[in-house]
Amino acid sequence: IGHPEIFPLVFTTKTQEIFNCRVDEDVTEENCFKIIKKDDIIQDLKMRAAISDFHPVKRVILEYPGEELLVVFDANFQYGQNFYLVASEEAKENFLKPPDTAEEKEEKSEEEKERTLEVHAYKRSVHKPWVSLGSEKEVEEESVKGYVTKIKYMFSRARGKFGAPIRFTDRNASHVKDSYVECTSYQDKTFSIKLLERDVGVQMVPKVKEASTQTKWTYPKNAAMQYSPRQLSNEELEESLSSEKLKEFVTSVHLRMEIALQQNEIMNAFFDDWKALAENESSSGDKSDVYLQAYQSFTDPHYLKDRSISCVRWHPTIHGIIAESATQRYSDEERINPSDKLLLQDSVIIFWSFSDPTRPQLILECPHDIYCFQFSPSDPNIIAGGCFNGQLVLWDTSKNEERLQNAKSITVGVKKSVVNMDSASVVNPSENNDTSEPSYMEDDENDTEPPLVRYCACSSIECSHKTVITDIHWLPDHFEVNRTGITFENRAEICVQLVTCSPDCLILFWDIRVTKIPGKPLFEKAKEKKIFDMPPGVPDTFKHLALSWKPLLKINLRKSDTRMEYSPIKICLLEQHHHYKILDKAQSTNKQKALAKEKPYAKMSVPSKKPLKALESISNNFFVGTKDGEMIYSDWKIKIDSNSGKPPSHKYFIHDEAVNTVQISPFFKDIVLSVGGWNFAIWKEGVTDGPILESSCMTQRYTTGHWSLTRPGVFFIGRDDGNIDIWDLLKKTHEPSYFQHISESTITCISPWIASPKQQFLAVSDDSGVLHVLEICPILSQSSSNEQANVLDYFEREVKYLMNYEKYQEFQAKERTE
Repeated sequence: IGHPEIFPLVFTTKTQEIFNCRVDEDVTEENCFKIIKKDDIIQDLKMRAAISDFHPVKRVILEYPGEELLVVFDANFQYGQNFYLVASEEAKENFLKPPDTAEEKEEKSEEEKERTLEVHAYKRSVHKPWVSLGSEKEVEEESVKGYVTKIKYMFSRARGKFGAPIRFTDRNASHVKDSYVECTSYQDKTFSIKLLERDVGVQMVPKVKEASTQTKWTYPKNAAMQYSPRQLSNEELEESLSSEKLKEFVTSVHLRMEIALQQNEIMNAFFDDWKALAENESSSGDKSDVYLQAYQSFTDPHYLKDRSISCVRWHPTIHGIIAESATQRYSDEERINPSDKLLLQDSVIIFWSFSDPTRPQLILECPHDIYCFQFSPSDPNIIAGGCFNGQLVLWDTSKNEERLQNAKSITVGVKKSVVNMDSASVVNPSENNDTSEPSYMEDDENDTEPPLVRYCACSSIECSHKTVITDIHWLPDHFEVNRTGITFENRAEICVQLVTCSPDCLILFWDIRVTKIPGKPLFEKAKEKKIFDMPPGVPDTFKHLALSWKPLLKINLRKSDTRMEYSPIKICLLEQHHHYKILDKAQSTNKQKALAKEKPYAKMSVPSKKPLKALESISNNFFVGTKDGEMIYSDWKIKIDSNSGKPPSHKYFIHDEAVNTVQISPFFKDIVLSVGGWNFAIWKEGVTDGPILESSCMTQRYTTGHWSLTRPGVFFIGRDDGNIDIWDLLKKTHEPSYFQHISESTITCISPWIASPKQQFLAVSDDSGVLHVLEICPILSQSSSNEQANVLDYFEREVKYLMNYEKYQEFQAKERTE
């Protein structure tokens, strides 16, 4: 009242931090003024709108003529709030420069009078004679004087030779007398330097300094501590609640409490803005912060020459070990009619280590080129691979387990050379202490070569696939499948079954356990035993499968209402597979020792005849990508009265070419990624109307893809021009968020790996036989706290949109018919 230019305001802690007017820090009761620019206040009104503390006086601020406004800290709540705004230039000047009192005016007038009375008389300067203080001696001592006599040389020539033409010729100076003068060194006493002797004394004396400190107590503060609660009687409560003092207090703080409650409703007071800001910055960085940094590369001039890498797998438990298989770059016609060069070519799986990128650590011998392989989740020493001729192969690397763990120490001082496939190389003598039995690795001269491990089981050619095995998976260890496709409990609790697919229209289920054979004559058993003897040095883990391994279950994918069949390329079981736990090097060693002691596959027995418990909760559904670009959603249960299998439940034609990737998300068990041709698609189990997300056709063909292991909405896709597209569904869905050039050849495989919580790698192979290992930047590897929930919400919105779109299509079709 009486001050229309003053507007009381309530400044919250957030506003005080924004405008640097924090109470008792930036403004105090003594220094209570704060000048704020008008543009900053307008910017705050635009950013926070009604939440801004300046919103009640928005019109006053916009109509203010000046560029800066004065805000005053009201410590005594003179105007009812903790701050008030001065809304006129005149009042601002009065606050900043208050008018002088009468006594100050009198003092100023007396000082001005004294200044006017003092008149200085002019005095002419008098020249004084120069008095020497010794400076000319210092100048003379520092001046340079020449004490050495100068050497003079005189050169003469006959006058008749002046101006004559000059001709330069070559001659030997020793053949002409006086043609040169030799200047030999000699000691000249003129230049001998005399050292002056001086007595100098030095003594170190520590400096003595007096200092004092005094803690500054800004303001006194009353503090009290109560040990037990104070309880009032009923009479005291009634007297306190009905007192005038309490009513006055409630009336005075009513407005402030109302504003505080409104602020709590508008925003969460306990929300950590700094933490949320850091998460947003880490997940949405600049393009310069997103990169795949080259970490390591592997290639071999012998095994990988003129070959394309077909499959890449990280070792599940040993740090820094990666395996790859390669295939010869031949056409289908050349593979049907193999030449001598193709027959003599070595078919292997190569193990590499970060500690020695120039030399393989282990080599697995293969009967034919391997297109795909997988480590067993129960024991990583057991490896299953699919060949180009349709056979399924098993390896047991338990004897070379220690070599892979100690790859760094083994590779010291090793020279690179070529391994001959006809005569295998020898392992380190310290690794093989058994001298009673001849070893498969028997060449002592090549003991520095990586050991060559022969396969220990191979499926029967007659019962295998007719063409290349394009995908292979281990079934989880908590269930198994019988010959009719029904799932039962797995009492062994180890992975004992595999599933493979091939363009020969078959999906096969395999069992690696011993099968009981009916009684046979003794001479047949002896003959059989002789045939099944394993070569020396080869583990007999799967000796029972030799020459007799046949599939347990066959599924023939036939097109409905036609005699034609589908050609599956990739398969994805919707029942969640094992996820390997990545260990550090010390934990990896302990884990491997435990596995070596257990050896779960050495304890395999004949399947029990006791009835097993059927599992109804296990999903029998699977997605299949075909050679023609079709996606099929079906299950593996076979009808009892059908010999050919169950036809596909749903078929979708999405991709223009063969599907090269069908992979389930590591975060959502019902989300599947498919890549093929010039686009990709994301599917959801239970949604039969089609993919919930389908990309447009790109300029380059997509060759492979893989989900990120730590970010739910990120996946990597390789292209045929050597680039990798990085998709982030929370950023963009119509185009890749980032891309990076990796190789000049076609990208064939992508496989991520978590080395530690702060370090991740991405293995990328190309068509030229080079394996690139890239380090993933933190923005692509570290997810925010609510990223998984946001991605799930996005998928649910896409499902609703797809259902609404289908309803709209049905409604339009109905209108057309009407």
